[in-house]
Amino acid sequence: MSTKEREEAMNEYGFNTGLLHGTNEKYPQGATQVPIYQSSAFRHDSAEDLEKIFDNKKMGFSYTRINNPTVESFEKRVTMLEDGIGSVACASGMAALTNAFLNILQAGDEIVAACGLYGGTVELFDDLKPFGISVKYVSENKPEAFEAEITEKTRLVFAETIGNPKLDVTDIQAVAEVAHKHDVPLIVDNTVATPYLIQPLKLGADIVVHSSSKYINGSSDAISGILVCGKGLKWDPDRYPGLAPYRKFGPFAYIAKLRNGLFRNTGACLAPQNAFLNNLGLETLGLRMQRQCDNALELARFLQSLGGDIEVNYPGLESSSWHHVAKEQFEHGYGAILTLRVGSKEKAFKFIDSLTIPYIISNIGDTKTLKNQRLIRNKVQEENENGRKG
Repeated sequence: MSTKEREEAMNEYGFNTGLLHGTNEKYPQGATQVPIYQSSAFRHDSAEDLEKIFDNKKMGFSYTRINNPTVESFEKRVTMLEDGIGSVACASGMAALTNAFLNILQAGDEIVAACGLYGGTVELFDDLKPFGISVKYVSENKPEAFEAEITEKTRLVFAETIGNPKLDVTDIQAVAEVAHKHDVPLIVDNTVATPYLIQPLKLGADIVVHSSSKYINGSSDAISGILVCGKGLKWDPDRYPGLAPYRKFGPFAYIAKLRNGLFRNTGACLAPQNAFLNNLGLETLGLRMQRQCDNALELARFLQSLGGDIEVNYPGLESSSWHHVAKEQFEHGYGAILTLRVGSKEKAFKFIDSLTIPYIISNIGDTKTLKNQRLIRNKVQEENENGRKG
C-alpha cells in the first residue's frame, strides 16, 4: 500500500476504522491477525534471490535482525497512523531514540533539546558525550528558546509532544519552522500524546519516535520502540555526509541508511512476538486513549477543586501554562498523565502509599491506573545548580 493510499484510507475511515482496516493486509489461510513469524532466517529458491534481497534490488526477507513479516506489519500500521513514509521498529523506545539520533550524527555534532525531557533520554544524551556529540538544552520549551541555542554545529532539534513527566507541550509547527530555517531536522518523541492526539509529521516534524511499550501496546506485556520518517526533509549532503550514498533513495534516504547500517549492525531489532502483541494493542489505541484522556481531565479537575497543598499539573486545565498550545494542537484530549506536587518527597510517598486502587509501577500507558514518584527536574536548572552551562 502506497503512502497516498494509506493517507486516503485514514481520511476516509477515520482513526479507529482506519487503524483496523486501513492497511488492507491479507494474511495466509484467511487469518484475521498477522501470524507470528518466529523464525530467525528465511528460505529462498536460489542464491540469486537472496543476493538481490541483500543488495536492496528485490523485496523480501532474509534475516529477522534486518526485517521480519510480523514486525513489518506493525511498522506499516504505525507509518499509516503517523502519516509517514516508512518506519523502523526497534527492541525498545531507547533503542529507537539511539538509532534515530546516531543515524545522522557524528563526532563534533550538536543536538538542541527541550529542557523537560524523559530522564532516560537525558541519560542517553550524557552517554553520547564521550563520542564527541554534545547537547544544549533550551531554557524553556518555546520556539525562540530553541532558535537561541542553534549554532553551525547543530545537526538536529529534539523535543517531546508532551514532556514526560513535566507535561510541557511543544509547539511542533513553530519549532519545526525554527529547525528548518537552519536546515536541520526536528525529531519528536510522541510517546505520551500518541497519533490519536497529534501527528507531528503533519505539523512539520521530520522524524517521530515512540516507546511503543506504552500506549501503543497498552498492556505492559512487550518492550518495544519505533521511529517513523516523514516525507518533507531534504538532507544536505554537506551537513550529513553519511546520507550522501543514499540520496538515490530520495525521501527514503534516512530509512535506507538506517536499515543498511546502524539498525542492522547493532542488532536493535524487535522480536516478532512483541510486534504481534503491539498489533493487538494498536487495535484499541483510539478507544483507550479517549477514555484515559477523559478520565485524566475529570480527575485533574476534581483534585484541583479540593484546594489545599496539592498542586495539579495537567495540560487540559485552563490554569496550565501549556493549555493554549495543547488546545490548538491536540485532537480528542490532552493526554492521560497528570502530575501532583505535594511539597516534599516524604509527602509524595505518603500520598502514593495511601492510594489503594492504582499500581505503584515504573511505567505509563497501561490500561490500569498507575502511579509513580519522580523528582521532576528541569535540566537547565540542574546544570545551573552544578555550575555548568548548556
